[in-house]
Amino acid sequence: MSLTILNAAEAVARLHTFDTVIDARSEGEYAEDHLPGAENWPTLNNEERKMIGTLYVQVNQFEAKKRGAAIAARNIAMHIEREVLDKPKEWKPLAYCWRGGKRSGALSLILDQIGFRVTLVEGGYKAFRAAMLLDMQAKVAALNFRVVCGTTGSGKTRLLHALAAAGAQVLDLEALANHRSSVLGAIPGQPQPTQKRFDTLIWDTLRQFDPERPVFVESESKKVGNVAVPTSLVERMRASPCLDLTLPIEERVALLLEDYAFFVKDSQHFCERLDVLATFRGKAVVEAWKAQVLQGHFEPVVQDLLTQHYDPVYLQSMQRNFSQYPHAHPIAPADRSTQAMDQLAQQLLNTL
Repeated sequence: MSLTILNAAEAVARLHTFDTVIDARSEGEYAEDHLPGAENWPTLNNEERKMIGTLYVQVNQFEAKKRGAAIAARNIAMHIEREVLDKPKEWKPLAYCWRGGKRSGALSLILDQIGFRVTLVEGGYKAFRAAMLLDMQAKVAALNFRVVCGTTGSGKTRLLHALAAAGAQVLDLEALANHRSSVLGAIPGQPQPTQKRFDTLIWDTLRQFDPERPVFVESESKKVGNVAVPTSLVERMRASPCLDLTLPIEERVALLLEDYAFFVKDSQHFCERLDVLATFRGKAVVEAWKAQVLQGHFEPVVQDLLTQHYDPVYLQSMQRNFSQYPHAHPIAPADRSTQAMDQLAQQLLNTL
C-alpha cells in the first residue's frame, strides 16, 4: 500500500511535484473551480450525482451508497482505460474531491492497488481552497509590486503585454477576469470566471513569481467586472510605488477604438452599453451620444466619455486610494503602437 494522505497546506506547497492532479468531482463542480492544472475524472457526473443525492434523501443512505458504488465503479473503470493504461509505474498522481474523500478515495484505492504512488488531499477541494487563500496572503506580502496607473486609453494593458513579452513579471488581472474593468468593459462571448476560479487563477500566477524581481500590475479597483480582487492584494497594490502612463487624447481615442473594435462593428450593442451611464451622466447626454454612434461618429463620443466621465472618476480614485500616486514616476510612449510600448517596456526594465 503506497496511498498517502496530504494535508491541504502541504498540498498547496507541493502541488508542482505531482505528475497529474485529478479532480474526482462532477464536471459542474470542476467548472466552478479546480486546482491549477487539474484533470477532471468524475466519479459521478452531474446527473449521476443528482440522482444519488435524491435517492439518499427520498429512500435511504444504504440504497444510495449501493447505487452510487455501482456507477462509480463503471466510471472509474473508464477513466483507467482512457487515462492510466499508458502510465509508467513511477507515475505520481494527486487526487481530491469536495471534502469527505469518498469519490477521490474510491479512485485512489484502485490506483493504489495497481501499484501507483497515489496521494489524497485531506479535506479535498474545500480544505485546499482555505489553505490557498492563506498562502495567497503570504505570497502577496512577499512580492514587490509596481502599479501602472494611467487614465482610460493610455495603454496600460498594452504596456503590461509588452513588459511580459520582454520577460518581466506581470499580473494581468483583466486577462484573468475576462473583463476590461469598466462600465463598458464586458468582452462579448467571453464570460467571466466564478469568484473561486478568479482567486485560484490569481494564486496560480503569484506562486510562479520571484520575490526578488518586481511584479507589474495595473491600478485596478476592488472589482474587475463581477469578480472581486482579493483584499490582501488590493491593499498591497494601493501601498505600492506607482508609474503614471500618459498619452495625448487623440492617441487615447484611437487606441480605444482599436481595442473596442467590437463596438464599432455593432453600434447597437454600443448604444445598449451606453445606457448604463445614464445614471452618472444623465439621460439627455447619453441619448445624444447614442445618436452620434448610430450616425457612425464614434471619435467624438469616445472623447466625451474620456473627458467627461472616465478621467475625472479615475483621477479621484487614484488620489484617494493609491497612497504613492502623488509621487508616481511619469512614463510616456512615443505613441500607442506596439513598437512604442515595447520600447517603453525595455526602458523600464533597464532602469528598475
